[in-house]
Amino acid sequence: MAIFHKHTHLLIISALLGLISVPWLENSALGQNNPDLKPNNATTYPVAPPPKRVDPLPDERDVLERETETDYRISNLLKDFSGNLWVGSWRGLSRIDPNTGNIIARVSLPNVTITALAEDKVGRLWVGNYEGLTRVDPRTNEITAQNLLLPSKRVLSLLVDKRGYLWAGTDAGLALVSPDQGLIMTTLKNLPGVSANAMTLDADGQLWVGTLDGLVRVNTGSALIMKRINNLPGATVQTLAISPEGLIWAGMPNQLLVINPKNGIVLRSVTPLRGKNVTSVHFAEDGSVWVGTNNGLLRLSPDTGALLDQVTGLPSRQVLTLAPDVGNKLWVGTSEGLAWLMPTMEKARPHFGFGRSVK
Repeated sequence: MAIFHKHTHLLIISALLGLISVPWLENSALGQNNPDLKPNNATTYPVAPPPKRVDPLPDERDVLERETETDYRISNLLKDFSGNLWVGSWRGLSRIDPNTGNIIARVSLPNVTITALAEDKVGRLWVGNYEGLTRVDPRTNEITAQNLLLPSKRVLSLLVDKRGYLWAGTDAGLALVSPDQGLIMTTLKNLPGVSANAMTLDADGQLWVGTLDGLVRVNTGSALIMKRINNLPGATVQTLAISPEGLIWAGMPNQLLVINPKNGIVLRSVTPLRGKNVTSVHFAEDGSVWVGTNNGLLRLSPDTGALLDQVTGLPSRQVLTLAPDVGNKLWVGTSEGLAWLMPTMEKARPHFGFGRSVK
């Protein structure tokens, strides 16, 4: 009985404070048994329809946070055998005429987040994304193979070797693919540095892979590791290019290194790129070196590394990919769209089919 009275006391206090509503207290204790209450004087409301709803003003911050932002980054550019330019973006795959800039075709893909492009010996296009690998027939723009059993579905780089076989670099190793059958021939899952961020071929036709921990040379015939260079300052290699002299140019998050592949010695750290995040390196037909960074595009002397030009007029200073000498132009993929530059132009011009001006 003591427990019952204690609980009743707590319920009454809670009800009086408005914490809970107890029907029997409302009807008896606060109603019929309370002579001070005067029900006849209670406030009444006329019978009428509810007032019209007034929509509140939207919370601007909430709207911005909920809005799906379109990603205009151009992640890959590839010149095919017919001279056309393939544009891989985070909105899909397109092919353009580099002479006129006209869009020839847009290819429908199951995953539009494109991370790598390559063309095999018979002209088929291979597209890497974060869901695997897709083969496209450029004559019909149709998908003819996809979703191979790679070490990881996250494809970061693609390269066709001198024999015509396709190498797929993922964030968990390498895979060697037969382009005709679309079958995995072998995998290299114990790749030192784990992630195959970038690939290039040396003068002997062997594969160099840029990883999270330096460079690895892989025999394209046996898929066996031949050499490792892991004492590079900065460790992570993001982009690779081979100079006409056979030297490796390795773009790092904080510099650009020139390396002798025969002995693994770093010949120099290119002075204008020290402290810069290098994202793309390409040699032009005139011998100069185009270098894209997170903060602009530069042209360098291949012999001394001296700065020759800085490009302005880009949709964004964050350069992601380059394609020189296509339609007598340099094509530049940035985080905010595609741009092009001719030798006689003072600054780059945006391609309006791949930026914020066209959605």
